[in-house]
Amino acid sequence: LPELDLERVETRLSLFGKTLTAPILISSMTGGTKTARTINRHLAQAAQEVGVAMGVGSQRIALENPRQEETFAIARKVAPDILLFANLGAVQLNYGYTIDHCRRAVEMIQANALILHLNPLQEAVQPGGDTNFAGLAKKIEAVCKKLEVPVIVKEVGWGISERTARLLADCGVAAIDVAGAGGTSWSQVEMHRAPDEFTRALAAAFVDWGIPTAESILNVKRVAPEMMVFASGGLRDGVDIAKCIALGATLGGMAGAFLRAVADPKGAPVERVVETLRLLRRQLQVTMFAVGAATLNDLPGTLSLSSNAA
Repeated sequence: LPELDLERVETRLSLFGKTLTAPILISSMTGGTKTARTINRHLAQAAQEVGVAMGVGSQRIALENPRQEETFAIARKVAPDILLFANLGAVQLNYGYTIDHCRRAVEMIQANALILHLNPLQEAVQPGGDTNFAGLAKKIEAVCKKLEVPVIVKEVGWGISERTARLLADCGVAAIDVAGAGGTSWSQVEMHRAPDEFTRALAAAFVDWGIPTAESILNVKRVAPEMMVFASGGLRDGVDIAKCIALGATLGGMAGAFLRAVADPKGAPVERVVETLRLLRRQLQVTMFAVGAATLNDLPGTLSLSSNAA
């Protein structure tokens, strides 16, 4: 017995000075090509219409080739009000990038926060990858202290261990996007991109590598209970988002569903992304209704851990 009016179940939240209609993040995907500009424009237009958060893909290409800046900057131009995240690879801090590069990435899209993504396994299995991750925690900490906007550290599909969560909490990051196993496998992508059999076999050994999303959320919350967590990695619908919030997450991030909507050959890409976002919100709202959660803050503790969480 929910003892609730479904239409009064509240999915809104405030984050980094912005109000979102639902705890949904259009996860970082792309930038740096003509097609990427179109994708980012459509995604941002949909995010603006519905009122959800969005991240852009790695901006390294635009920092090194200013002609590519527009493929990222278009997001803010068409979506002046959304919660928007800039994005750089954390490892680049060991390859010459400084706080100034971080500021340029933020300024490029007038971002509300900066994502520093962690992809050690991907770098390790690709030819010529940037694999010096030594001493990176101190450099992340320095960025957190000096940058004018919050810093989010994001995995890219292999999840977050307790050790990593503790390190990042000590660095002073504002949030951790766990990006657990279950979604895109970048080791599998690198396997298919491999130029030779040796590299292909190296990447293939890690196709199933990673910590699942639900376990990653719990890992963070065990060692840093106050840390804000964004859940991504294999989320398929609003029910998965609800499960992640019940485990302690603040946002649920997805990429594949939105990319498919944008790429739908039937056209009307913005409308299709908007439809996908509204469906996710309704699925979340119905899940909350079914478990008796009137607000997002009521979700933790309502779902059994024995269910297939994320």
